[in-house]
Amino acid sequence: MNHTTVYVGMDVHKVSFSLCCYTIEDDSAKYVQKIQANYKLVISYISKMRSIYGDTADFICGYEAGCLGFSLYHQLVDHGQKCIILAPTTMMAEKGRKRVKTDKRDAVVIARCLACHTYHPVHIPTDQDEQVKEYIRMRDDHKLQLKKIKQQILAFCLRHGYVYDDGRHWTIKHLQWLRSLTPEAIYAEVLSEYLLTYTNLSDKLERYDKRIGELASKDEYKASVNKLSCFLGIKTATALSTIVEVGDFKRFAKPENFASYLGLTPGENSSGGDRNQLSITKAGNTHVRRLLVEAAQSFGKGQIGYKSKALKERHSANPPETIAYADKANERLRRKYYRLTLHHGKKANVAKTAVARELACFICGMMNEQYA
Repeated sequence: MNHTTVYVGMDVHKVSFSLCCYTIEDDSAKYVQKIQANYKLVISYISKMRSIYGDTADFICGYEAGCLGFSLYHQLVDHGQKCIILAPTTMMAEKGRKRVKTDKRDAVVIARCLACHTYHPVHIPTDQDEQVKEYIRMRDDHKLQLKKIKQQILAFCLRHGYVYDDGRHWTIKHLQWLRSLTPEAIYAEVLSEYLLTYTNLSDKLERYDKRIGELASKDEYKASVNKLSCFLGIKTATALSTIVEVGDFKRFAKPENFASYLGLTPGENSSGGDRNQLSITKAGNTHVRRLLVEAAQSFGKGQIGYKSKALKERHSANPPETIAYADKANERLRRKYYRLTLHHGKKANVAKTAVARELACFICGMMNEQYA
């Protein structure tokens, strides 16, 4: 047979894979097969297909980003098999047909997207980036648990008539007040267990943050973390998480592309002369999008142009052009937040999202050293 490229669409799940072959010449999917979730069976399937399409055929596998992460990709590549991970939100959907979702149909759609190049590939992180990313996500999971246990403690106190009105919650004074409470009988045990869990999680987070600081000081991350820490609301953990989640910033031709990748750009449903903008698309990396929206809250506090002592310390490790760029961004984004909320009457969450979108553009510009 003549040399041809065979696209192997794989709909992958925890317990099974559905495979099919697609070629431009045939314009159809063939040899659909369902196998157990094992990369060795994928290799065997391709070997069997090679006997049909010929030894000169070039096989390219692909699957949607999902629960398997990058494990299947690395297993196939390590065995010499080309593989691509497709970003689900960028895949061209079928139109004009009633939607029937099956594993077979999903495998065919993936194969057709591979053949027609109607997708964007997922960036494959280095092994070091992947390990650091998992560590930070583990830390964030514990942070969510701490937030929940705080809510549970406050709810318990409210249910039993204990109301703290001497300042903010979770200060040293508030914790002393909580420990001084003397509920009756088993209620005392309940509060004690809640506070014990709170203390354990707080100690863990302190240890995790110290470790993240050590990871951020490594040569491959130190300079980039120092750069991103020049922005308001971005400290070591957020900076390092953004770096390892995104990987190579140079793959974004323009800063606007990075904001779009994070799903921070508004959707649109326009037709004819009518233009209708929707809420943000929320496509792409959810984790980084959440971090930047949280960072955007800092721009709603303080005077325009004011730099705290902590921010000045973070600036000190950077060259003058980086500091000047960050100062310009911080001042502009503070002005934007106040303008949207005070002059245009926008809700705080809308303003924060708009600021986060522009902050993403400034971050991409800094990482690509586009300081103009």
